[in-house]
Amino acid sequence: MTQRRAMIIFALVMAALPFIPGMPPFWIVLLDNIGLAALVAMGLVLLTGVGGLTSFGQAAFCGFGAYTTAVLTTAYGFSPWITLPLSLIVAGVAAVILGLITVRLSGHYLPLGTIAWGISLFYLFSKLEFVGRNDGIAGIPALSLGSLQLTDPGKIYFAIWIAVIVCALLTINLLDSRTGRAIRALRRGHIAAEAFGVETARAKLLVFIYAAVLAGLSGWLYAHFQRAVNPTPFGLNASIEYLFIAVVGGAGYVWGAVLGAGIVIVLKEILQSYLPLIFHGNAQLETVVFGILLVVLLQIAPGGMWPKLAALLPFGAREPDPLPADALPPREKIAATSDKLLDIQAARKQFGGVVAVNDVSFDVTAQEIVALIGPNGAGKSTTFNLITGVLRASGGRISVLGHDVGNAPPQDIARLGVARTFQHVKLVPDMSVLENVAIGAHLRGHAGAIASMLRLDRKDEAGLLAEAAKQIARVGLSDQMHQQAGSLSLGQQRIVEIARALCTDPMLLLLDEPAAGLRHMEKQKLSALLRQLRSEGMSVLLVEHDMGFVMDIADRIVVLEFGTRIAQGTPAEVRANPDVIKAYLGAAT
Repeated sequence: MTQRRAMIIFALVMAALPFIPGMPPFWIVLLDNIGLAALVAMGLVLLTGVGGLTSFGQAAFCGFGAYTTAVLTTAYGFSPWITLPLSLIVAGVAAVILGLITVRLSGHYLPLGTIAWGISLFYLFSKLEFVGRNDGIAGIPALSLGSLQLTDPGKIYFAIWIAVIVCALLTINLLDSRTGRAIRALRRGHIAAEAFGVETARAKLLVFIYAAVLAGLSGWLYAHFQRAVNPTPFGLNASIEYLFIAVVGGAGYVWGAVLGAGIVIVLKEILQSYLPLIFHGNAQLETVVFGILLVVLLQIAPGGMWPKLAALLPFGAREPDPLPADALPPREKIAATSDKLLDIQAARKQFGGVVAVNDVSFDVTAQEIVALIGPNGAGKSTTFNLITGVLRASGGRISVLGHDVGNAPPQDIARLGVARTFQHVKLVPDMSVLENVAIGAHLRGHAGAIASMLRLDRKDEAGLLAEAAKQIARVGLSDQMHQQAGSLSLGQQRIVEIARALCTDPMLLLLDEPAAGLRHMEKQKLSALLRQLRSEGMSVLLVEHDMGFVMDIADRIVVLEFGTRIAQGTPAEVRANPDVIKAYLGAAT
């Protein structure tokens, strides 16, 4: 069974539930609440599970959606349906304002920031006169379709679950796109994503706004379901519960949001109904038992319950979509103002009192393989980070094609035609090899988030995936194309990184220890690939500790020791240089 067919069956089942003979009205109300919670949790799946950004303030965005429609319909006579886009806009604008401040935070400061504004907004809702302060707003009109009034839980049920299914489909489409890969790349940190042109701040803000809009939609539906709003459902406790729902269901899975909402809300209702009977109402132990059971669930399934359930369902392995034969056309080259692809003049980098790169100068010209070697701690990777914009130089000048890139962000340097791999592999382990490599072609695609959600990006997406498949075949990993990148050996992962870098169609390829972890035959294939790239017009700057590999392939070698260049020349000249011999082998006192 395909996932698309499973989605159709799920929709039909949900549509049929209210018509089951003898279905208690209470269970319909419970399903309504599950749908409302699933919408918020779905945003958290994208924000936290996929994008790696933890938020404890999503309930506040529900409040923006709910209060917007409550005020407009009761005080100004707006139609509920007209307030829908306005509620989403208000939630989105609030997310822009808060997101511009919040998503710049990292580590534990990000969730702490969301807690701070979540609490602030809760108290704001309870103090503002025009939203009814603590009493809230009552008398909100019901939704209607012509003469049909959606006044009871059984009727608004369909509006809620249509919203859930449509939003799930849009979210799945978004993740299965160029924009979705950029969002998923955020979990491994910003450095690798930015090296291939991803605007990480924009991607974080996008996913933050999207999650807020889903929460605003849930709030809008909640207001017309309850016909009254007050601050209580939009506080920190509700936000924590939504995060629990996403984690219990499976924080990286869209349908995990629905499953998690069902588990948490049903479990909470059962405990509230039966524990007072068991303990004769002497102690309200619902919260304590609820917390214990959630911890037990997370111990049983630390990745959430959805992967466990999906393994039992007859989905079968997803058949990969057929890839088109035509890859992307060559990247449009940026005009050069120098005959040197890379020119480094007296580059310097200090970390406090430590000089990591000490006035280093060298260049790389067209169709040349240059090796940067030296003992551990010589400053090789730091030099790579200066070239690619990860670090800013303390002094000197670095130019690519004659363009000064000393203060340029990594995205601008990638646009100039510079691509790289990393000393420590930076792949997204639970994405396929194909998807990881396609991240490298990010700058060569054009479809945005809206086009992706509406599935209007298929031509653009087909070209990106075809280019990724072409580069995977080029490095000899076609058989592993649809495997998860985390399942490959370290050596194979390094080759995947090279394929990802080649997807940018670079003029200068920076390889940081590409042969580490490779067997002899794999190193021979890598040597052949680099020679082929040179013959096709590409230049390569590589850091490597395997001297046999370096001496066999490099046209020129630059040697660093303690951040200082001590030698430069052909392999034969460097091999005979006494300073190089001393640096590597030591010398008698």
